[in-house]
Amino acid sequence: MMDTYRALLCDLRTDQLLDVLPLQGVSLDDWIGKTGAASGTIPIPNAQIAARVRGAVEPARTALWIERGRDLWWGGIIWTATVASDARGFLSMQVQAGAFDSYLDHRRLTDTQTAVGVDQFDIARALVTYAQSAPGGDIGIEYDDRVSGVSRDRAYSRYDLPTVRDLLDQLAKVENGFEWRVAVHRDAESGRRVKRLQLGHPVIRTGASDIVLDHPGPVLAYGWPVDGTQRANTWQSRGAATNTNQASESVPLMSAELVAEDDLAAGWPRLDGTSDYSTVTTQSVLDAHARADWSTARRPRTIPEITVALDQTPLAPALLGITVRLRIRDLWWPQTLDERYRIVGMSITPPERGRPETAKLYLEAA
Repeated sequence: MMDTYRALLCDLRTDQLLDVLPLQGVSLDDWIGKTGAASGTIPIPNAQIAARVRGAVEPARTALWIERGRDLWWGGIIWTATVASDARGFLSMQVQAGAFDSYLDHRRLTDTQTAVGVDQFDIARALVTYAQSAPGGDIGIEYDDRVSGVSRDRAYSRYDLPTVRDLLDQLAKVENGFEWRVAVHRDAESGRRVKRLQLGHPVIRTGASDIVLDHPGPVLAYGWPVDGTQRANTWQSRGAATNTNQASESVPLMSAELVAEDDLAAGWPRLDGTSDYSTVTTQSVLDAHARADWSTARRPRTIPEITVALDQTPLAPALLGITVRLRIRDLWWPQTLDERYRIVGMSITPPERGRPETAKLYLEAA
């Protein structure tokens, strides 16, 4: 028997259950490093259901939890909802939601904050605490007190009005940085739905052992993109304007130019890259951003994607960060690819009308 998906609609601030409704045409994905999304259609067959949907769905205020069977697979915030009527008069509501970390895109820092010699995890938690300490700002994101062992100095100005999400991303994407996401699960003892800030240095890892995936086998299809458009072997980053004299030209803070001499000596053409950090005013911080960006651009990550049959694998969105052992034998890999990769993204396609339940996994080298 296939597991069914259903939508739990809750008040965002209190998580009080408002209604439980069927969700058709479900599409959901979750990621490390960017916001996950979910969409689906709530059928409205009669006036009673219409009243329930009208009372439960309020974009920007309603939380959407998606259950698969008895398991909690996804959680986020409904941001848009569209009531639609087809040619035969059948009504439905199409909803689109972003994972709970999308809330931090809608919160801005309006008070100057500073940190000197503070662990980067503590700075990240302080930013989330800041967002949730304002009246009406607490949506129940929880966290632990683990540290990364890497101290940072940071100064955030209220005059820049940055989003909390942007500050977290900038803090994470620096030399010797970290990964973060808001993970969801159901507490095993109480059954309570939990939103948890998950931090990992240098990366998020889950699971105690590898999951073996074979093609042919549970791996139904794969794609192996190699993209040179973002590759660069020289780099320079720009920071905030350093000239406060309005009578003269404003000049931004600049990092040192980084050049991969060994790439050029090996025959690579010169490929220039830049990045902008308009709120960074400290040279050492800008230089650390430049080195991290340069390192990424010199060796762009290949993100293979594989499609697996979920009824043949023990995979779920909660396992983002787990390591899989991928084995492929075909014309491209006649000697058999046998490598370890970490799952950094997952897109679920539920079963419908004879279509099997599948997951597209996005991988990076472990």
